Amino acid sequence: MTSIQQSAAAPGYDTQTAQPRMGFFTDTTVCIGCKACEVACKEWNAIPATPMTMTGDSYDNTGGLGADTWRHVAFIEQRIPEITAAGRSGVFVGEEPRPGDEVDLGLIGGEGFAGEPDTADPDSIDFTRMGEDGLAVPIGRSTDTEFRWLMSSDVCKHCTTAACLDVCPTGSLFKTEFATVVVQEDICNGCGYCVPACPYGVLDRREDDGRVWKCTLCYDRLRDGEEPACAKACPTDSINFGTHEDMAEMARNRLDEVVAAGYGGAQLYGDGPSNGVDGAGSVFLLLDDPEVYGLPPDPIASTKHLGSMWRAALTAAATLAVGVAAAVLGGRE
Repeated sequence: MTSIQQSAAAPGYDTQTAQPRMGFFTDTTVCIGCKACEVACKEWNAIPATPMTMTGDSYDNTGGLGADTWRHVAFIEQRIPEITAAGRSGVFVGEEPRPGDEVDLGLIGGEGFAGEPDTADPDSIDFTRMGEDGLAVPIGRSTDTEFRWLMSSDVCKHCTTAACLDVCPTGSLFKTEFATVVVQEDICNGCGYCVPACPYGVLDRREDDGRVWKCTLCYDRLRDGEEPACAKACPTDSINFGTHEDMAEMARNRLDEVVAAGYGGAQLYGDGPSNGVDGAGSVFLLLDDPEVYGLPPDPIASTKHLGSMWRAALTAAATLAVGVAAAVLGGRE
């Protein structure tokens, strides 16, 4: 199904009014944890400030997605000895240089991040991306500290099959012409049905008014031809925005680069229509398993099998009715 067809499948839109499906590609390998996306999201959407308290989970002070946090930057600290499957977990498994060998510090970098070849003792090399300003983005391992960071900016996945939309009784949740899922806060009655329906735990109710709030993929900016505020503010292009088809292709190409650079455990998350939500509008490149980033490994829309469940229930009810009727008629004889 093309991006136009995916948009047109949403209620209220046809091939005349539907636009290409839009979405994110988040490349976690270049996330530096600056939280610019969180700040930009709050400023543009006028989201209330999050209490600045440390959670105890590294430098994470927001904890997760919620009504007042539509973008959440996760900080994961890992010690290399604790990682059991090197290739599967994304630890550098390529050939390490020998003393005096020329090392391309931008080996796994993209445009704007490639460093100049340099020589260094392998014991002093941190297999990371090096920027022109000398800033190291920690996606590899350091041989002297045996420690690495994993950072990722999480957001609503804007599922193809969105359970939150299916269970909303007021029509507050709807799918836009860009195939994104948006909450109309003036229609939301605060029932909360959508909160447990989301397999990612994205939706939440705001304490002061009880209504549900979440990422809109900056619907107002999309209609004006602008990219979402978070993608605009990202200094490393970790957050990429465009048509879903372009983002999926970019993600696959980037995955090939990272795996070729020696990170055998790198994987895409949310790509393709074969998962439990029939594909997501937000695709991620991860260096470890989804669970490490706090993402469900096999998300399934809670409403996806409602049709078969109702058919099974009706079949059982019909069978019961026939059995009762047979018992009554048999008893009269």
